[in-house]
Amino acid sequence: MTHGIATIGATGYATDIVVAGRHRLTADEPVAAGGTDAGPAPYDLLVASLGACTAITLRMYADRKGWPIETLGVDLRIVRGEEGMRIERTLTIAGPDDGQKARLAEIAEKTPVTLTLKGGIPIHTSLA
Repeated sequence: MTHGIATIGATGYATDIVVAGRHRLTADEPVAAGGTDAGPAPYDLLVASLGACTAITLRMYADRKGWPIETLGVDLRIVRGEEGMRIERTLTIAGPDDGQKARLAEIAEKTPVTLTLKGGIPIHTSLA
């Protein structure tokens, strides 16, 4: 089970996060939004999660197929437009042939975090 704890103090927006009981990180807001920029903002963490999941899943798939990947980059941007918010993802892959790259782009649409974001996930909130 995935587990994370986020804790914020009495002032400011810097938030201490512990994931899986051992990985620590800090989230904050940029100075322009009233934070101290001590860490990535929440939407930055969201695209970081999607980017990591995409890169890891594509590497796993290529490794199983025996396809050469010299480098794999995942560029992500949250764009707000008239139709609402969307994520634009651009893959830069060195090594595989064009057919393999096309297949990797198809697989990117099926990564676990991609499917979670596209499908939505219920959130149940309670008080301790």
